[in-house]
Amino acid sequence: MGHIESTAPPKLLYGLNDEPPLVDGLFVAMQHVCAIFIPIVTPGLLITSALGLDVKQSSYILGMSLFVSGIATFIQAKRVGLIGSGLLSIQGTSFAFVAPILAVIGTSLQAGKTPEQTLALVLGLCFFGSFIPIVLSRFLHLTQKIFTPLVTGCAVTLIGLCLIKVGMFYMAGGGAAKANGTFGHMENWALSGTVFAIVAFCSASSNKYLKMGSIIIGLIVGFIMSMMMGIIDFSKIGSLPLLNIPHPFRFGLDFDLGTFIPFAIIYIALTLEVIGDITATSMVSGEPIVGVTFFKRMKGGILGDGFNSLVAAICATFPVVTLAQNNGIIQLTGVGSRYVGFYVAAILSFLGLFPLVGGVLLSIPTPVFGGAVMLMFGTVAVAGFNILKTAPMDNRSFVILAVSLSAGLGVTFIPEALEEFPKMAHSILESGIATGSLCALVLNLVMPRDKTIPVVESEEMATAKVN
Repeated sequence: MGHIESTAPPKLLYGLNDEPPLVDGLFVAMQHVCAIFIPIVTPGLLITSALGLDVKQSSYILGMSLFVSGIATFIQAKRVGLIGSGLLSIQGTSFAFVAPILAVIGTSLQAGKTPEQTLALVLGLCFFGSFIPIVLSRFLHLTQKIFTPLVTGCAVTLIGLCLIKVGMFYMAGGGAAKANGTFGHMENWALSGTVFAIVAFCSASSNKYLKMGSIIIGLIVGFIMSMMMGIIDFSKIGSLPLLNIPHPFRFGLDFDLGTFIPFAIIYIALTLEVIGDITATSMVSGEPIVGVTFFKRMKGGILGDGFNSLVAAICATFPVVTLAQNNGIIQLTGVGSRYVGFYVAAILSFLGLFPLVGGVLLSIPTPVFGGAVMLMFGTVAVAGFNILKTAPMDNRSFVILAVSLSAGLGVTFIPEALEEFPKMAHSILESGIATGSLCALVLNLVMPRDKTIPVVESEEMATAKVN
């Protein structure tokens, strides 16, 4: 495995270092933005709601979530010094921290702290936790035998399979539909099913613009259908301010060592998840997934995640990570150019500074988004299958893969099964991606190998140590 420099690249309209024309680049960038806008702002919505913050404070945090995601995406795609993967690695607020943050909020508010004091504690935990991936990134070259194609392939596959549950939830109506009793109604399926079919048809088309525009075409059709059905909600727009100005340490920082431990473990688990995400991005972009170039990108990408999360805490918002769903857009559109990341960065930053513009996206019904993202999640899982094809599948590998997929999908499908676990264990294991990936990592280390299958040491890794 050590001498394999790349897998067979997918057919791309624009490769990693190709600079697409302005119209093409913006066209694809808008699809990335449409796919990640809701995932970026949703963690902030949940957290600010739990804190009971006023509209002004909440809108600032949501705006900074978008603004920092834009800055972080630019850093990842551009690669500033050692920081960044140099890939089309789209950054956004991480869902993984929502559960532990909500737990901290509940405990802190019950202890008599104000919402502002509680937010300072949350931001302090996020700030200091950001140094964990920063440090880990510098030692990544020592982990060649740990993060094998079997481990990273399992992580990528789980990312796609676990996200499919989210996509189905959105297609059926999402949280709002659950609350008002319309979850699963045929109206939702008419919207999401139409959008899903359009995205699939356009993605399979040989027409360049239909392929690149598959997501945004589906969203436009869904938006028009929603208007005709009278279910567009513009109520969120009126409560948003005209301008958000970044204010470093606006809510201050606090720290508590006991509360920090679950955060530290999640940061470590997320590093493995990010390895899978970057591997998937390299795969769908037709780039190497082993060797010096790959490890340099991996180290820079993880360093970028840590640095960008540090910036997020400074700007009073929550940790950002490399998002998985955008790998599906690369595969669907055939555009893996990192220059698209510059457009995405500009759009996200603009939306963060002018949240009224982003309010239009918030008005699009959840089933429309569900139909648009569902196919993307499936393509991420397929990218994981392609990585697993490069691993030798002996009985040991089959067992590791079976256990990891079972554990990861099990907690994804039945999360209430973990209700009696200790809080710390619950916060780690409730993410199916983290659970399955950690299983693959640990089993790959402890299970005896078949000595008849040679393990080839990559000669280039000595060079990677100094990069």
